[in-house]
Formats: sequence, C-alpha cells, structure tokens
Amino acid sequence: MTATPAPVASDHPASDEKAAPRRVTTLELFFDLVFVFTITQLTVLLADDLSFVQVGRVLLIFAVLYWMYGAYAYLTNQVPPENLSRRVILMVGMFGFLTCALAIPKVFGVDGVAFGLAFLVVTAVHSALYALIHRKYVLSFAVPNLAAAGCVTAAGAVRGNASDLLWLAAVLLQQLAPVVSGRITGDYGQSRARVTENVGDLDPAHFVERHGLLLIIVFGESVVAIGAGAAGTRLDWGLAAGIALALALAVTLWWTYFGHDESAAEHALAAVTGIRRFRLGMRAYYYSFIPMLLGIAILAAGLKKAIGHLGDALPTAAGVALAGGVAVYLLGDLCFRLSLRISPMFFRALGALAVLATIPLAGASAAAELLGLTLVMVLMLVAEENARRRQRPGPSSHGESITH
Repeated sequence: MTATPAPVASDHPASDEKAAPRRVTTLELFFDLVFVFTITQLTVLLADDLSFVQVGRVLLIFAVLYWMYGAYAYLTNQVPPENLSRRVILMVGMFGFLTCALAIPKVFGVDGVAFGLAFLVVTAVHSALYALIHRKYVLSFAVPNLAAAGCVTAAGAVRGNASDLLWLAAVLLQQLAPVVSGRITGDYGQSRARVTENVGDLDPAHFVERHGLLLIIVFGESVVAIGAGAAGTRLDWGLAAGIALALALAVTLWWTYFGHDESAAEHALAAVTGIRRFRLGMRAYYYSFIPMLLGIAILAAGLKKAIGHLGDALPTAAGVALAGGVAVYLLGDLCFRLSLRISPMFFRALGALAVLATIPLAGASAAAELLGLTLVMVLMLVAEENARRRQRPGPSSHGESITH
C-alpha cells in the first residue's frame, strides 16, 4: 500500500469510473500522521484515568474530531491537493488538528477554548476547499459543522455538566449536516443533484486506501504503547515473551481487517453510486470505524499498563481495558461487515464475547490475559478461514464473499 502522487483531477465531483483509480498522496498520509496524534493524546487520557466518565468524554472528543477527519477524507478524494494553493490551505488544516491534539490533555480545563478555536480553523479550512466544487451549496454542511465547532469552543469556557452538554450538542449538530445536505438540490454543471449525492460520487479505491492507511497508523499506537510500557524494565526472557504476545495480539487485529475486509469494501463501494455510496461510506467508515479506532486506543492504554507488570495481577481497570479494547474493536468491525455485507460475520460476534471472558485472567497475571486474548483471536481467525473455504464457488477477490 504505497502512497504515490495523485494525477491532476478536475474540480467537478463526478468521477470517471473507467479512469485509473487515484492513490493516496504523501501529503494526505502526512495529514493522517498529524491526525493520529489526537488518538495518541486520547490514549494518554485513558492511561491516566480509565473511569467510565473519562471513557465517555474521550468518546465525545473523538466523535467530534473523527467527523472532521472523515470530512477531509471526502474532501481530498474529490478536491485532490494537486497544486500549491490547495496544499498550503490543507497544511493550515493540519496545524488546526495538531493544536487540537496538544490541547486534549487539558481540554476540559484551561485549554478548552484553545482546542475550540483550533477546531474552528479545521472546520473553516474544510469548508473553504470544498467550496471549489460545491460553491454556495457548501453552506448546507459548512453551517452545521461550524456551529458544532462553536459549541466546542463555548464548552471550553464553562465547566461541569454544561461543558459535557455542549460537546454532546456538537456531535448532534455534525450529524445534522448530511440531513440538511440531503434536502438541498444544487446546480452542478449540466445536471442538478442533491449535495450528498455529489459528495458520494467519490473514488472508492482512494477512499478505502485512505482509511486503511489511517488504521495502519493507529495500529502503530499499540506498538508505541508496548514500548512505553516496557520502558525502564530490564529486557529479560520474560519481558521478551510478553512483548511477543502483545505484538501477536496486535497482528491478529490487523489481520481481521487487512486479511479480507479491505478489498471486499472497495468492491462494495464500487458497486453503488451517488447517495447510496455516500451512505455506505458513512456507515462503514464513520459509524463503524469509530469503535474500531477507539478499541485500538483503549487496548493501547491497557498494554501500556500491562507490559511492565507481566507477572503481576492487573488492576481491574487495566484488565478490562485490554479485553474491552479488543471487544470494542471487534464490534466495530462486525458493524463494518454488516454495513458492507461481508461474510462470515458470526465469528466476529462470537469473538467479541469470547475476549470478554478473558478478563478474569487478569487476576492471575497480565501475561495470562494477553495469552488468553491472543488465543481467542487466533481461533476466531482460523474458524473464519475454514468457514470461508466451505463457501460456495465464485468468491470475490482474496476469497471474500460479498452479498449485495
């Protein structure tokens, strides 16, 4: 999955299905690296406090931020950063995301307003670039998005329940954007169409590759957590075995998506167009990806706590984070498969339940829980592969079956 420069594209959202698919540019990959720092900061929040209140706040922060990341993924798919002016403006958006990330540790304290103002920059840059193809119709989703950024900024100026409610209002306003866009019909050159229909006329190969690269970078967070947990600990055979277990667990999570799901997702998106492609992309790569990405962040927080204490019993919160992170990821991946009708699905649901059964192993030792989690994931993947082989002839690319 090598990022290569994108060819020059027009400013019109309609795509040529016969043309060679665009690839993710190095600038887009750079943008993703900056965005993933926000997930790193959220992992720090969770590692410091694994309470339900903190998890809820992390979910609110991530839902708001990931909405705009997804908006930029749609943006650069249709308005590729191919010239100097677009690249410079996109870098301003990167600055906004980086500032948001730096403000996350104290977003519910002294840095709340700074976070909100940076998020306003992120939202304004997105609206400005998308106006290149949507012109005045960009207001149909820019206004709700900017209002959401305003709520986040206001939340930084207050404390307690009022702040939490403003964050919730921001999430709801963002969800309103596609509803408004779906009711507005615009004049796009030779035809008239709803705004969301044109937003959905994207390049499936580029869109899937972009989110796959994001997922790879987020998986890197689990590797960083292993290193952070091992820092200051003597590297003996026991620690090496624990690191191997933790890495094997991360690899099984990687396999669940990149083994078959990525290629199947591209086929599913390519099979529909316009508003149907937009809705399918939203269900698969926003609503389903949120628990997948958060699950990795929660797992990383648990790994950070576990690696340095492999022979010791884990605190309850850390044990729940290890198994819960994997379970949340699998539930998100199950939703992803349901959205795109990728089979088999049963084993993902069974796996999500089975990994939770490993939580009591944390009372014995961190190593015991890691071993249990890894075994569950390996057995799930083996069972899926056997089921896939028993499917009727004529599977799609890489042996994956898609039902439309």
